[in-house]
Amino acid sequence: MNARVSINAKQRGSSPSIEPSLRPVPDRRALHLVATQGQVQIHTSTFRGSFSIVLSEALRSAGLGSKVLISQFLRGGVNQGPNGAVNLCGQLEWIRPAIETCLPEQLSEENLSLQRKYDEKAIKELWQFCKQRLIEKKLDKLVLDEIGMAISLGFIEENDLISMLNNRPLSTDIILTGPSIPPKVMEMADQITELRCN
Repeated sequence: MNARVSINAKQRGSSPSIEPSLRPVPDRRALHLVATQGQVQIHTSTFRGSFSIVLSEALRSAGLGSKVLISQFLRGGVNQGPNGAVNLCGQLEWIRPAIETCLPEQLSEENLSLQRKYDEKAIKELWQFCKQRLIEKKLDKLVLDEIGMAISLGFIEENDLISMLNNRPLSTDIILTGPSIPPKVMEMADQITELRCN
């Protein structure tokens, strides 16, 4: 039992009186836990293929238990599509469009025919898959690789991306990478990292 000896009792030479040191605690409000706040991050540059740090950070997050989705919109070559996602760490899904090759920055006249329609369909399938995952609130982090170029090539609508960012679950981090990020989207970012060539 915790007890406190009265100094006055010692000074008087009499037997010390014992006073309990425990006093009732006044009622307090319950703790209010703050929910995590996701961010919109942009990693951009004037050249392609320069964001390995974002991909390694996504893998690290998945290894620590976060649900992560990486979508590479213009990186084909493996005929993957939404149903052929690569799963890593049990927490990370990595998807590419079901197209034969990686798409160039500029589409030639040849690609503006049936091949372009095929590519567009595959990229839009990926985009719908990403939006559905956000709606289901199953993601902690979403990486949209080369989303700006997909917009500039006409595969995805800029307003659709803006709407998705505005309506995302507040706890989800969204990372946009690549060149050609639209200015209105840049204004929405919490953090912008720009890589430059020297």
